[in-house]
Amino acid sequence: MPLQKDEYARSPEAILAGLARNGDRDAFAELVNRRQAWIRNLMRRCCNDAALADDLAQQVFMQAWKNIPQLQRVSRFGAWLKRTAINVWLQHLRKSDPLKNAEEVDDTRPAPQDSGGMAIDLDRALAALSEHVRLCIVLSYNEGMTHGEIADLTGMPLGTVKSHIRRGTQRLQEFLSAYDESPNGEQPS
Repeated sequence: MPLQKDEYARSPEAILAGLARNGDRDAFAELVNRRQAWIRNLMRRCCNDAALADDLAQQVFMQAWKNIPQLQRVSRFGAWLKRTAINVWLQHLRKSDPLKNAEEVDDTRPAPQDSGGMAIDLDRALAALSEHVRLCIVLSYNEGMTHGEIADLTGMPLGTVKSHIRRGTQRLQEFLSAYDESPNGEQPS
């Protein structure tokens, strides 16, 4: 028996995932409502394009609705949705120009200009990284995933993930080094 409309909002995510797995559209709508901001933010961090991120987020939820009957453990809905999102992002990259990511970190891109806001500068700095490096950085720092989890999720070799994160972190530190300087221009001791 379907839940009453107000009961969906109060239900635990695992219950909603189980209902959605069995075809309950209202339960899935509530899952989308709860997770859409997180998925959009993840996609925006990956692509640095708000319109594209919104399109990709929509694709994530379309894929999720299509594939939710295969969800094995409803208690792992969040992890399953994250995997779906990364797969959508990787599919998007494969459709893009294959030579676009020829360099792991593009050192020829200029450092972001001072914008007055660290969050904006971080987004610009992330945009200066290649897509695969940016994906590893976002999954590591924004999503708190381990190198092994990232390798499993993306299908990249563990060594590649580690080098992407190491080089990407170094590049971000270069871009954002102005935030480490004291007001009089000297490096802090």
